[in-house]
Amino acid sequence: MNSGTPGDRSDNRELRDFLRARRARLSPQDAGLPPTPGIRRVPGLRREEVARLAGISADYYIRLERGRDLNASDSVLDAVARALRLTPAEHTHLRTLSRSRPSRRGTATAPQRLRPSLRLMLDRLGDVPALVLGRRADVLAVNHLARVLFTDFEALPARERNMARYVFLDPEARTRLSDWEQAARDTVASLHLYSGRHRSDPALHTLVGELSVRSDDFRRWWGRHEVAACVHGTTRFRHPLVGDLTLSNESFVPSGDPDLRLHLLTAEPGSPDQQALGLLASWTASASEEPPHAKTPR
Repeated sequence: MNSGTPGDRSDNRELRDFLRARRARLSPQDAGLPPTPGIRRVPGLRREEVARLAGISADYYIRLERGRDLNASDSVLDAVARALRLTPAEHTHLRTLSRSRPSRRGTATAPQRLRPSLRLMLDRLGDVPALVLGRRADVLAVNHLARVLFTDFEALPARERNMARYVFLDPEARTRLSDWEQAARDTVASLHLYSGRHRSDPALHTLVGELSVRSDDFRRWWGRHEVAACVHGTTRFRHPLVGDLTLSNESFVPSGDPDLRLHLLTAEPGSPDQQALGLLASWTASASEEPPHAKTPR
């Protein structure tokens, strides 16, 4: 694998690349530092400048960025996070990367299983698109309305039931998701957050490697080491049956498995979006019922 994938073995390369990427995006002016004469040979902050802003020695910061096993204290990591102006998700990611080391040999994890009650709940949500994502953004379950809104994940081979694969490798996703680039970058950022916690996951390495080969966009954005916990937001769709609709996306972690996430997409009450969802729900109420012909998106 190349240096951008999560399975590297030398020191803590994921931590190194993450800190370098965060330094590169922050200019001295943004960090409140006075301008310096001469040509800067690196984008963003120098390592010495980060150290100065964090109140630690340059040598210590350099060793930290190189992934040396320093057992950095919370106060030091907090100071570095403030110096680099990390978001809460990035701050958590920094702590995770600095505390853990990938194992020399990845170990496959047992398949995730949904409780029957959770799957039943999804099916009972007839007028709300609902899906459960697991490790690596694997799609573990979807209800009828989510199948029509995205794609019929359950009809795909098991290894292809993955949200990142859908977003980057299914051509239809680029038209179904009106803000495709934002949705794609959010997917990468969420996958990076998972990578920080599970860097020895062999299935993750396979997924990232395949997406890096097959998608220039994924490879470029993965190399930026952006992380985000996408727990809520707005998703805009352009559906071939009902046209444009905007839905609120709320996600929750069901009890019992921190690597599960339940996503619910809802429309504003009384809005055209709610009416569009109602039409989709009526067309998917029966598995044998054929939907009407596609209409031109409004």
